[in-house]
Amino acid sequence: MSDFQTSTHRAKWIFTPQELIEKYKAANRRAIQTLEKYGTTQMEVDVDGSFSYPEPQINAKDNTEKHSRSKPLSIEEEHSMRVFYENKLREVCSAFYFPNKIQATALLYFKRFYLQWSVMEHHPKNIMLTCVYGACKIEENHVSAEELGKGISQDHQMILNYEMIVYQGLEFDLIVYAPYRPLEGFINDMEEFCQAKNGQLQMLKDLHETARMEVDKIMLTDAPLLFPPGQLALAALLSANKMHRVVDFDRYLTSILSRQNSAHTISELIESLNSIDSWVMKYKFPSEKDMKHINRKLKSCWGHNSHDESKKREKKSKHKSKSSNEMQNGP
Repeated sequence: MSDFQTSTHRAKWIFTPQELIEKYKAANRRAIQTLEKYGTTQMEVDVDGSFSYPEPQINAKDNTEKHSRSKPLSIEEEHSMRVFYENKLREVCSAFYFPNKIQATALLYFKRFYLQWSVMEHHPKNIMLTCVYGACKIEENHVSAEELGKGISQDHQMILNYEMIVYQGLEFDLIVYAPYRPLEGFINDMEEFCQAKNGQLQMLKDLHETARMEVDKIMLTDAPLLFPPGQLALAALLSANKMHRVVDFDRYLTSILSRQNSAHTISELIESLNSIDSWVMKYKFPSEKDMKHINRKLKSCWGHNSHDESKKREKKSKHKSKSSNEMQNGP
């Protein structure tokens, strides 16, 4: 069994808040430059992980007109897109009854991928599904791309096309650590700490269940990119314990630190746990109105403006009308 302390997760994928901001800014800036150069941010992706842009637009007039229509997503709008599709990812995992470990792995893959790329370059729907597929593979819960695609009415070839570029975006660091296992370990440890018997064992079971729901909330924030999984689990337990009041939490944290010979003080640890809780408190799901606006802008960045969309709808309507007349008139 690999160890978090010596893992790439700890060495490469835990950041400071400022580092996260810089990564999101860099990805957004590159996508804007791409839009200015090519008139679109959409990439063509091949199954070997290679990608390409369209040829740069030569006609200056067309280029200027397109740019006047195409407005890039802001960093905040990109964040809203990621939040929306992280929830969609969870829905997909629930629909297939995947265990928490697969869901958490897929979420971490998704979060890490968009530290490297903008949502303007690779649509989150495609990346979300590919992350679920990759998580199933690494966690040995074998589901074929065909099964996954069929289950949610999506083309499985798209999943296969994006698989390699997702792994490249993850720098092939596919082993990740979620808070669910540390959470179980802490609950077992609390049984001994409290010398729990009968009624208190049930209280710890209830505490565990509430804490697991708190972990679910934490996993939808940026906290998994900022804190190790053990602290995420403790933050969930701290929040759950405020409701159930099973243990003296400060005394329990002191016990943990003394047994681990940790360099952290109790006040430093509590500060980290409160910071994780603040990420949950400020979490906000985008409104339907906001998502419609962001999707329109994204389509524009990909060269699909509202005029093109209305023409498609008109053409589709004419085709339906024609088909209806043919049905009525007979062969």
